[in-house]
Amino acid sequence: MKAVASTKMTNYRWTIVALLFFATTINYLDRQVLSLLQPMLEKEFHWTDSDYGTITAVFSLCYAVSMLFAGKFIDRLGTKSGYAWAITIWSFGAIIHAFSGVVTEGFVGLENAEALRKVAQGSQLAASISMISVASFTIARCVLAIGEAGNFPAAIKTTAEYFPKKDRAFATGIFNSGANVGAILAPLSVPIMAELWGWESAFIVVGVIGFIWLAFWLKYYHEPKNNPKVNQAEKEYILQDTINDKELLNQTLNETSTASISIGKLFKYRQTWSFILGKFLTDGVWWFFLFWTPAYMKAQYNMQGSEIALPIAVLYSITVVGSILGGKFPTYFINKGMDPYAGRMKAMFIIALFPLLVLLAQPLGHYSYWFPILLIGIGGAAHQAWSANIFSTSSDMFPKKTLATITGIGGMAGGLSSFLINKTSGLLFTFADKTHLTFLGFEGKPAGYFIIFIFCSIAYILGWMCMKTLVPKYKLITDL
Repeated sequence: MKAVASTKMTNYRWTIVALLFFATTINYLDRQVLSLLQPMLEKEFHWTDSDYGTITAVFSLCYAVSMLFAGKFIDRLGTKSGYAWAITIWSFGAIIHAFSGVVTEGFVGLENAEALRKVAQGSQLAASISMISVASFTIARCVLAIGEAGNFPAAIKTTAEYFPKKDRAFATGIFNSGANVGAILAPLSVPIMAELWGWESAFIVVGVIGFIWLAFWLKYYHEPKNNPKVNQAEKEYILQDTINDKELLNQTLNETSTASISIGKLFKYRQTWSFILGKFLTDGVWWFFLFWTPAYMKAQYNMQGSEIALPIAVLYSITVVGSILGGKFPTYFINKGMDPYAGRMKAMFIIALFPLLVLLAQPLGHYSYWFPILLIGIGGAAHQAWSANIFSTSSDMFPKKTLATITGIGGMAGGLSSFLINKTSGLLFTFADKTHLTFLGFEGKPAGYFIIFIFCSIAYILGWMCMKTLVPKYKLITDL
């Protein structure tokens, strides 16, 4: 009986996925607090859409730049320490948002938030309040961005350490669904905390949760080869790709003796540019939905605070389905004999068709706000399915020692995309509102939203075409 028990494979890799899932949940809780509080903060600090767009855009730009270095940092420091530093920084960044009100009051000489709100709109003092608060929130967002930049490089590297290729997209889909769960929990909790204890409490609570996760990570994460809770059978399962592929085995054996790879060297590969363009064309869509949907609900339907909790929760509940099923989808084609990359690309093409439904969000929005909520939810689900697979395209072809760096490069491209779409959206919505812009039967801000929705709907088809053109077939990189 003992001999039989000893050969049974352990499943500790799923414990690791659970840790990654909760980290990503916290990551997106932190990100969404500001967007949910935007209507409240807009009144207190006299913000325009352009002001809010500036804050989110600078966050995205800082995130983009940080991603380039975060991946390299994690590859060099190691997954455990690198991830620990990342969540420490971003949790601290979340907490310091809470002091932006105090900073603004001190600079303008007003005693409390009520005094800030009572300042006449359009006055010089209101302009000063806006400028100082935007600067304060932007600094806090930059600290948050620097830390959050480490999440996906560390998580993707961890997934490659603990899973064979055929399971990576599924594992990525599971931990990436934490983004959806975070986006569901945020509207159900943040407005309530803000109404009961003030908006500052929401930033503090989510920051503290990050430090709690850190304790679990430090206790439970170990590399598979040094993990006493991973038996030999599970180690062989994890390493099945290298056991079955001599070329990959040689690459793995040589990794420990290979010098650190420079970021610049990675740009010579078409696979790198495929990943960059796939992320650049699509990541901004997700960030637009994340940062602007609450503002959209206010502009279009005059809904805010706890009123939008249920619609936003429903929207991101839909996206959970896409994250998990999308990660599993390519295995259908892989099990039919396709190589992992071919199966992934076929699945991604089908996934890229679903965001086209977002084109109907504005036209059908006249009937009920549930139409745009459901259609944006479908678009968000498609993004999460796409995201689970595009991350895995890099782990299919690059050696493990470079994965955090490659993920960081792609994340930088996605962050730049987010910067452009968020800043452009803020400027467009302010311009559309002031000039009563008309577009395909819509006027003012609704016209501006329709323009952005059009881009969101076609971005994935464009991304897939670029990726397929650059890397039409699977090609393992062996000279790093």
